[in-house]
Amino acid sequence: MKSTITALYYGNPPPCERKPPAPAAETSLGQAKAAREALAATLTPAQLAVMLDKEEGDIKKLIEKYEADGVILGYKTMIDWDKTDREYVTAMIEVKMTPQRDRGFDRIAERIYQYPEVQSVYLMSGGYDLCLIIEGRTMKEVAYFVAQKLAPIESVLSTATHFVLRKYKDKGVIYGAPEVDERGNFI
Repeated sequence: MKSTITALYYGNPPPCERKPPAPAAETSLGQAKAAREALAATLTPAQLAVMLDKEEGDIKKLIEKYEADGVILGYKTMIDWDKTDREYVTAMIEVKMTPQRDRGFDRIAERIYQYPEVQSVYLMSGGYDLCLIIEGRTMKEVAYFVAQKLAPIESVLSTATHFVLRKYKDKGVIYGAPEVDERGNFI
């Protein structure tokens, strides 16, 4: 499978103004932290330029190059759905499967990630082959996806579905972090 990087957009400024700096290989250890923060789309090109001791125009050109080269694939907003009226469930599905001749797991993974319910697909080592993260409105909708769309795929041997009960941290963002007073004690 092709290795990819997806930058996440957490702030309010437009995505075109929030992009990463040079790859960590081109930076010092201190600049690597700036690169990680930029990949989380929390810094503007002006802030990155100051942190990396470069011109803002150079940072913008580098960002444009990363977008054109497919290094930056997109920006996503993180939403705490528990604080909205929208009801939905997230499930992690372990999939055991038979690899296909000359294609391994790629063709099946490509077929699976085409479904709109599927948010992520990972090739895994260990007790199962693929890990899927899917979203649905109800547990019944997720069960329908597994029974009617996933399980019938010829190479799929078995599945195990795990429903997410609560998110504590996702993609580096803490959900519902406890409040802390000036002494560092939880309120």
